[in-house]
Amino acid sequence: MIKPPQSAPVGEELEALRAKTHREIRDLRQKISHLGPDGIELILSGARSHYAWTDRPVTEETLRAIYDIVKMGPTSMNSSPARFVFVRTDEGREKLKKSLKPTNVPKVVTAPVTVIIAHDTEFWRELLYLFPHEDRRHHFDGKPEHSEDTAFRNGTLQGAYFMIAARALGLDVGAMSGFSNEIIDQEFFAGTTLKSNFLCNLGYADETALFHKLPRFDFDDVCSFA
Repeated sequence: MIKPPQSAPVGEELEALRAKTHREIRDLRQKISHLGPDGIELILSGARSHYAWTDRPVTEETLRAIYDIVKMGPTSMNSSPARFVFVRTDEGREKLKKSLKPTNVPKVVTAPVTVIIAHDTEFWRELLYLFPHEDRRHHFDGKPEHSEDTAFRNGTLQGAYFMIAARALGLDVGAMSGFSNEIIDQEFFAGTTLKSNFLCNLGYADETALFHKLPRFDFDDVCSFA
C-alpha cells in the first residue's frame, strides 16, 4: 500500500518550518553537545555481539520504541527502504530454521526475537510521501539495478541504526549471517518487492556464552588523509 503524497510547504509556511528546525538543532546542541563515555561504551565501544539469551521477554512496546528511534536516522532522499520483520512465534522460527546453517539454529530458537532486516526494492514508489518537495521517482522507475543498490545501501544503514537503538534502550543484539537469503525471501517475502539483508537476534543476553573480545585495527592501519 502506497501512502498518499504529502503537500510540500511553500512560502511563509516553509520559512517558518525552516526557522523552527534551526532553533531545534541549536537547542539540542546546547543541551547535549556529545555523548559521554558511558553512553559510547553502552552502544559501541563496550558492547558485544551475543549468541545466548535469557528468557526475559521483549515487549511490543519496546520494539516500537526501537523503531521510533531508527526511523529518524538519515537515508538518501529520506527513502527509508528498510523493512523489519520481528520473528517471535514458533511458527515464524520454524520458517527461519529452514534457511539457517545448523550452527546458527540454537542462536535463533533461544532468542526472544529475531529481526529480519530487509529492504523494499521499489521503495521509490513512496517518495511522494517521504520526499514531497520534489518528485524524484523518475531516478528509479525502470532502473532496477539503481533501485536495488540504493535500497541495499540505505537499508543496511537502517539495520545498523536498529542495532545501536536497541543497545541504547538496554537490549542486546547479535547480528547474523550464515543463512540463505533465497530461502528467507521465499518463506517471508514471496510475491513482494522485499529482499532480506541480514538477521539480528534481539533480547537480554546470557553473557556467560561470550568469549574474549577479538582485536580491531588501529587508526593508522585503515585510515588515511587525502
